[in-house]
Amino acid sequence: MSLLNEAQAFALSGDTSVAESFTFGSATIVIGDNGTVIIVEAGDALDTSSVWNAEEVRLIGPAPTPVKRRLAPWTWAADDTKLPLHLMARVPEGLVCLGTGTVAQAQTTLSPGHVERILTHCTLRLDTPLRTSDLDRVRPPLPRPDLPSLEWLGHVNGDRAAALEQFITGWYRPASESPEPPPERSHAFDLPDGLRRFYRLAQHRPRSLGVQNRILPASKCGTDYNGEMLVFGEENQGGFFWSLLWTLEGPETDPTVWFCEYDEPPIAEQEPLSGFLIQFSLFEAAMGADYTALSALLTAQQVELLTERLHPVPLRPFWPSVPTRFHVAPGLVLHITDEGDDSFSTWAGATHRRALDPLADAAVEWTHFDG
Repeated sequence: MSLLNEAQAFALSGDTSVAESFTFGSATIVIGDNGTVIIVEAGDALDTSSVWNAEEVRLIGPAPTPVKRRLAPWTWAADDTKLPLHLMARVPEGLVCLGTGTVAQAQTTLSPGHVERILTHCTLRLDTPLRTSDLDRVRPPLPRPDLPSLEWLGHVNGDRAAALEQFITGWYRPASESPEPPPERSHAFDLPDGLRRFYRLAQHRPRSLGVQNRILPASKCGTDYNGEMLVFGEENQGGFFWSLLWTLEGPETDPTVWFCEYDEPPIAEQEPLSGFLIQFSLFEAAMGADYTALSALLTAQQVELLTERLHPVPLRPFWPSVPTRFHVAPGLVLHITDEGDDSFSTWAGATHRRALDPLADAAVEWTHFDG
């Protein structure tokens, strides 16, 4: 990667006498008639603009209106789409040229008074991915932190309530504000003890209720249209839901969980509620993690190589429609989904970038990798 000074970098935008310079959070954005120069500071943090991985640069704002007009695709005029984006990272010696890139995602929020939409986040995809040595130069590796332990794993087929509590309290930090307290009773029906314990954990760690799919708050649980099933969880777009058989005699100690997709007959999850809640928590922890790794169309042999440094979670497959198994390491949850025809997909989530290290050398073509 070439090293430039500011004058050389700014000249890539065109005539510097008419180019304008702005800040987008901690990033510098120079907009000219021939293109845009984007400069981020070298480093690695969740809340500042930076080189995120070998293929992405993330900008965190808010951004001024001229920057939004240049970076938000829906604001582009016809000629704007042809103007290059030159990406740089500032290091002590100067500006490292990362190459050109394109806008992959832009996120806005309404301004106070709902006057306009403000660009708050922008993901830029590099046209040419960075080599590992170059990535380490502009995103210096952080020290390996203390990662959540795997003590909970030893309780999965013993004291599952302890396993669930240890996993959730180890993975999530307590929230500064708590959601509604878990009720002693919920309307006309009672809840199984396992679900009550889960709500007590979620009171201080509300993200454990789910970020992709979700466990409904206790006050939102209700029966299905036949009045036979107690619905307690749902898919993010309402495509399916999870329920328990509801009777006037009260809940079972560890009831069967039923998966229902649209108007199809319910299908029993292979694990009862105690195991299901662990599986749900693992799945949502991976889906909502700050650091992720994704791959699709893996073979069984690739799955075996990918998981050889991880610990299998000793539970039967989760999710009847697409059977899913879990493997873990400290600070890492990886789920493998059987897509049929000897084809598998995987999603890994981690509490810290270094927790993805066990996957870094796997012979897998990642579609996204935050390590």
